[in-house]
Amino acid sequence: MNNRTLVKTGIIGSVVAAVCCFTPVLVVALGAVGLAAWIGWLDYVLLPALASFIGLTGYAYYRQRQQQPTNAAPLRRKNLNRNSPAAQDKH
Repeated sequence: MNNRTLVKTGIIGSVVAAVCCFTPVLVVALGAVGLAAWIGWLDYVLLPALASFIGLTGYAYYRQRQQQPTNAAPLRRKNLNRNSPAAQDKH
C-alpha cells in the first residue's frame, strides 16, 4: 500500500469507529436489524478498532514524512565582523 492509501484508510476508519463509539448510531442500527444482543460486545470491538486505526494513521504519516526528499540546501550564515566591508555598509 502506498502512503496516501494508508492515510485515507486510517482516517476513515478512525472516523467510523469514533462515530460508532461516541454516538448511538450503531446501537440504533443493530436494534433495527434485530441484532441488539451484540450491543454488549461493542466496547470490546470498537475501542481496539479505534486505537488500531489511529495507530495506522500515525504510522502512515510517519512513513510519508520519512519518504519526503530533503532537497533544501543548508542555510549559510555570513560571517559579519564589525570590520568587514559588508558590516560597515549596514551601519
